[in-house]
Amino acid sequence: EVQLQASGGGLVQPGGSLRLSCASSGFTFGDYDMSWIRQAPGKGPEWVSSINRDGSATYYPDSTKGRFTISRDNAKNTMYLQMNNLIPADTAVYYCAKGTPNGVSWNDWRRQWGQGTLVTVSS
Repeated sequence: EVQLQASGGGLVQPGGSLRLSCASSGFTFGDYDMSWIRQAPGKGPEWVSSINRDGSATYYPDSTKGRFTISRDNAKNTMYLQMNNLIPADTAVYYCAKGTPNGVSWNDWRRQWGQGTLVTVSS
């Protein structure tokens, strides 16, 4: 059974930093691309970042590029998201996901995300 658990969220001030972790189990972690997804209250899910299987390629939308850094440690079956220069618009529940948004059915993909971690950016 695929299990994904995000952790490390909390309350931070604008301009602050936070690092999220994603612990995975139930599949061969190093064989899959991985992603971070976030969802603000009352809004739909938003893609945050993706990373390829060995970590040599990373991808970001304009909203996170230059501020967020995705990484992974395949020996630990763990993925990370370093978030710098946080702004209030980053406030959301953050989830880790197996795979990427390319060609995905978001409703089906959501079933894998498990319990996310809440990031609140406020002064």
